[in-house]
Amino acid sequence: MTVDVLGRPAPAERQARVAVAVLFFTNGALFANLLPRFPQIKADLGIGNAAYGVAVAAFPAGAIAAGLAAGVVIRRLGSARAAVAGTLLTGAGILVAGLADSVLLFAAALCLAGAMDAITDVGQNAHGLRVQRRYGRSIINSFHAIWSIGAVVGGSMAAAAIALGLSRGQHLAISAAVFTIAACVALRFCLPGPDTEPEAGSDPAGCEERQPARKTKGRRTAYVLAALVLIAMAGTLVEDAGSSWAALYLSDSLSASVTLAACGYIALVGAQFIGRSIGDRLVDRFGQRTVARAGGLVAAVGMGLALAVPTVPGTILGFAAAGFGVATLVPAAMHEADELPGLKPGSGLAIVSWLMRLGFLLSPPVVGLVADAADLRVGLLVVPFAGLLVLVSAGVLQPRRR
Repeated sequence: MTVDVLGRPAPAERQARVAVAVLFFTNGALFANLLPRFPQIKADLGIGNAAYGVAVAAFPAGAIAAGLAAGVVIRRLGSARAAVAGTLLTGAGILVAGLADSVLLFAAALCLAGAMDAITDVGQNAHGLRVQRRYGRSIINSFHAIWSIGAVVGGSMAAAAIALGLSRGQHLAISAAVFTIAACVALRFCLPGPDTEPEAGSDPAGCEERQPARKTKGRRTAYVLAALVLIAMAGTLVEDAGSSWAALYLSDSLSASVTLAACGYIALVGAQFIGRSIGDRLVDRFGQRTVARAGGLVAAVGMGLALAVPTVPGTILGFAAAGFGVATLVPAAMHEADELPGLKPGSGLAIVSWLMRLGFLLSPPVVGLVADAADLRVGLLVVPFAGLLVLVSAGVLQPRRR
């Protein structure tokens, strides 16, 4: 790492950190601009809940279909260029989805947006981890916190556009233009050179330690990769439980008002943002492994108690505990996957990001089936289960560095 006389990272590295933060912000804001438009799109297309559900599922389906290609794209274009190219095409897909006059075009546009979002996600995380290596300390959680800010800003932009009476085309064209221009400007300040270049401060001795027998290394890498996927999926399971079921559980099962019912998801996202804001300091002090296990315990106990003794305030606090507990899981899994030996650059990160999205795709129908067969309260046991899954799998994460 290059530092100035005050021991701070060099200006180029600080600029690169800001540039990556802008990429995360734009990624969070782009899709969030479309979400509040979904009810209007559904009404204009005249489709039922089943057709709407299938169409909306095209976004995670596209992400899964294109997820493994992200590593190849990154190796060809570089992580920063891949992220920006994905941002441009994501914005185009969202604009077409907003203007679609048929279910087929709506679903196809969402599929394209999801596929490009997957490439952007891997690219921006890969470049963020490259900047982190230059810094010599954890900063990846701060990028994910900025993604959350972008999502809030994007949703607020959509609400303002609706209040002002802007058409979907006007609103989404403005959104796509603003955020793609921001991403293109950010690209100028990203780190130059290939992603495979030796980073300053790297430990050559550490490289020598990664040369065991080929079969042993291959089995170890596969085991670690599987555990990292479980950790990342645990984070997505909790996020989806909050976005898909929190309001429904509070309103239907606990008879909360519409305003209070909305607080479940808000509490989860707000606590997750706080957890990511302080996550880097916690990771630097205690290590990824300890932070993940503590977070898994907080999520399991907090939501477990909320489900065991169901009250509206307790449930809102339970969702907050779950959001705070899983705040660092996805960044931790991505960081570890990017450092795995024996894989091509970007491959580990792409695999974890790809399989992680299965949580978003499979969680809603699984929880729904359990809710229909028993009760939504039973279906939401997926949240404490995810916390326990982290406790079991977190051993593959890095301990505190001495």
